[in-house]
Amino acid sequence: GETRVYQTLKDLIGGILVCLCFVQRCYGAAHHGSIKVTRNQTKHIEGETEVHHRPKRGWVWNQFFVLEEHLGPDPQYVGKLHSNSDKGDGSVKYILTGEGAGTIFIIDDTTGDIHSTKSLDREQKTHYVLHAQAIDRRTNKPLEPESEFIIKVQDINDNAPKFTDGPYIVTVPEMSEMGTSVLQVTATDADDPTYGNSARVVYSILQGQPYFSVDPKTGGHFICLTV
Repeated sequence: GETRVYQTLKDLIGGILVCLCFVQRCYGAAHHGSIKVTRNQTKHIEGETEVHHRPKRGWVWNQFFVLEEHLGPDPQYVGKLHSNSDKGDGSVKYILTGEGAGTIFIIDDTTGDIHSTKSLDREQKTHYVLHAQAIDRRTNKPLEPESEFIIKVQDINDNAPKFTDGPYIVTVPEMSEMGTSVLQVTATDADDPTYGNSARVVYSILQGQPYFSVDPKTGGHFICLTV
């Protein structure tokens, strides 16, 4: 009986040792595994994880503006084209095509800096559509897909408001009640209404007070006192 119990314990302990050895081997294989490259470019080397990200290429720029009627002695700086592929070693060449490229807008093909060489009028043309390219200077192969961008002409307050018609001649009945509407006038401004207050029109009366007043926003004239 004792011999059978001893043999049973021996077999049981032996099985446990085999299991422990198997677990240790599995752990060792996981901890000291061979180089494996997964789809997400993660390498497992000697227990250390080294992540390799493919470089994200792409254009880097903000909205471009050029101030209208610039009269400075030097070309006006507009903005900068830049590609993530550009390491600053001069191997990237920037090319500009489209409206005004080479005539109004010039580009430094190494730095990507864009300048305007002419005075522009927003009332004649509000924006220019251009295309940017970045190529390898040595191979002439494209580093980025051609991309379209817009240079907007930024407005300055260079237009005076104009009345749509006139001069105005109005007859006011005697003893008209206070608040009687006499005339509605409308003025327009050719400046950009989306930029600042350049196109904002405010109405006022130069003569005629205190008998008449005008709504500063709408241009409606009213009698203030009886005539």
